[in-house]
Amino acid sequence: DIKISGTNDEALFAAVEKVRSGMIAVENLSEITSSLSEQQRTLKIIVDRVKSAEYGLTEIQVSGLVSTTLRPSSIGDVNIENESTPIFLVQEDTPATLEEIEQIQIPTRSGVIELQEIADISEVQAPVSITSEKGERVATVALTPDSDDLGAVTRDVTAKLAEIELPVGATATIGGVSAEQTESFQQLGLALLAAVAIVYLVMVATFSSLVQPLILLISIPFAATGALGLLLITDTPLGVPALIGMLLLVGVVVTNAIVLIDLINQYRKQGRTIQQSIMDGSRQRLRPILMTALATIFALSPLAFGITGGGFISQPLAIVVVIGGLVSSTLLTLVIVPVLYWLIEGRKERKALKGPKKPRGKARRLAEAAR
Repeated sequence: DIKISGTNDEALFAAVEKVRSGMIAVENLSEITSSLSEQQRTLKIIVDRVKSAEYGLTEIQVSGLVSTTLRPSSIGDVNIENESTPIFLVQEDTPATLEEIEQIQIPTRSGVIELQEIADISEVQAPVSITSEKGERVATVALTPDSDDLGAVTRDVTAKLAEIELPVGATATIGGVSAEQTESFQQLGLALLAAVAIVYLVMVATFSSLVQPLILLISIPFAATGALGLLLITDTPLGVPALIGMLLLVGVVVTNAIVLIDLINQYRKQGRTIQQSIMDGSRQRLRPILMTALATIFALSPLAFGITGGGFISQPLAIVVVIGGLVSSTLLTLVIVPVLYWLIEGRKERKALKGPKKPRGKARRLAEAAR
């Protein structure tokens, strides 16, 4: 939806027409409608303030007299058997044509005159309803996309809207489903960051280390890489269901790295070297990690392929969690996490194997002289 506001009706109508005609050039739009499209025949009476003042009348007084003539007027209520019934005064010869309305009798201090003497009466086509917001007239141009890629359509609409020169006093903003999607993306993005932070804090408390949890979090970008890559391959838009799948991946993919690092730490406590602990831990955890990943993949594959009906939420979510995220994170976790563990945790052991550094230059000569 494109929300258009204007300081007056002329600016609003002109802006709506410019936006509607400009959006015709945007691709992937099946329908363009306006809240002002539905119109009805309306009698428009513009009171001449100067002429009405000469007869001692105001616009409000004239409109009240015309309203009383054209529609029944309430004269109070009557109570019959404890039931209140409204009473209206109906005029028998109510004006029905434009000519009869022009001849409505208006009493003044100088005599009775016809309405057409102090007002301009015309029949026009007017919108069924016009909304006001913060003192301005507001209308909506609704755009219906014919593709699932709402983000691409929104970008094209935004670019086209920036090229349209609106009349003075009119503004246009994008809302509707597009604005809701943007807000959902922002909320899910914050949820992803919060999920990563919570997982990190839990692992810090579990492993009593600030560095090892960072190694475990490396598996999250691997999962995101596979998920986004598969979305691109399958031509699936990155929508709210896919982002919900990303949120689930944060907890799912980290478990594989946790069970691997935990076993490596147990082997180190038993006195094995880091290299031996990594080799033994990776060998022992290879089968369980692959089994759990494959079990999840095969269980949710029918949703990913749409065999069970799929749906707006289930299919994109399954594509992200199952095929993209789990496959890439599982394969890369089994290779990258042990390597990072060796590079970070094995520094002290490698330094011990190298022994103390030999002094060089003048420091070496002084050491030999001292001996």
